Amino acid sequence: MVKRQRGHKARLELTCEQSAILQEQASAAITLWNCLHAYWTHFPGRRPTLAQADQAIRQARTDVPFLAALPAQAVLKTYRQAWENFFNPGHPAKRPTFKSKKRRPRLAVDVPQVRTMRIVRLSARWGQLSLPMVGRVRFRWTKPLPGVGKNSPAGKVTGARLVKDAFGWSIVFRTETLVQPAAPHQGEQVGIDRGVTVALALSDGTMREHGPWLTGRETGHLRRLEKKSARQRAARPSKTRPSGREQRTYHQIARLRAKAKRRAVYWQHQTTTGLAGTFAVIKVEELAILNMVTSAKGTIEAPGRNVAQKAGLNRSISGQAWGR
Repeated sequence: MVKRQRGHKARLELTCEQSAILQEQASAAITLWNCLHAYWTHFPGRRPTLAQADQAIRQARTDVPFLAALPAQAVLKTYRQAWENFFNPGHPAKRPTFKSKKRRPRLAVDVPQVRTMRIVRLSARWGQLSLPMVGRVRFRWTKPLPGVGKNSPAGKVTGARLVKDAFGWSIVFRTETLVQPAAPHQGEQVGIDRGVTVALALSDGTMREHGPWLTGRETGHLRRLEKKSARQRAARPSKTRPSGREQRTYHQIARLRAKAKRRAVYWQHQTTTGLAGTFAVIKVEELAILNMVTSAKGTIEAPGRNVAQKAGLNRSISGQAWGR
């Protein structure tokens, strides 16, 4: 038996007070990350020890009151893991940097200790757990969790993280189970060509296609919202914050785009799983996607040609998500 680590994402059901607490914790986590990064990179040459970093965090929580709303040790653990991933030659992680609000970093809060969550199953569709400084919270039960309940698979939940997207807050469980080691695949080889009109064209003559990620009604709604946001942005004085109505328009646009992305990810997961179960070796062309989606507008001295057509092609390529 070998260990298999997987992630499972479930939607949380929060009250307005609980959502506000998590929002405050996520903002404090970004601030604490930046303070910790400044402290960690301040020393030339030798880095501070974990004990020194822990003492600095405790002092910061005393000096800055709103940092006390967050279990700060989880941020230190995540920051240390980010450096370990960066120095690992086989890991694609980049060097840890500051988190700027202009880039809109993803709001996330790490759960420091799994044993304090006390996960239970309430019904066929709902489960419940405890979050630090938030209380008991219900979540959607869509998949059995290892080690939770009578009929659950063998294994355990090793960690969790709270993340926020356009649909609200979710919890991502890190699970660990024991499975049989994978046997050598006895299938055939295949080559795959990625395209825009046809999503995947296989060398055996078959195709893998999909419909539009949004329906016609949803596409029209998105277009109207984008026009509305453009009018609101043009009417707002420069260097001023958007109003509540403008922010609500941006939120509606984000929900529609997130819905399209979820459908694309679902189709890609289903398709790639089927391909991996059918073929033993899969070869994909190495495409320079970033170079393929560059703009064709050119410069003032040498303006580009067919700029609008190239922009439409770039949107189609980005919508296919070849890199993923």
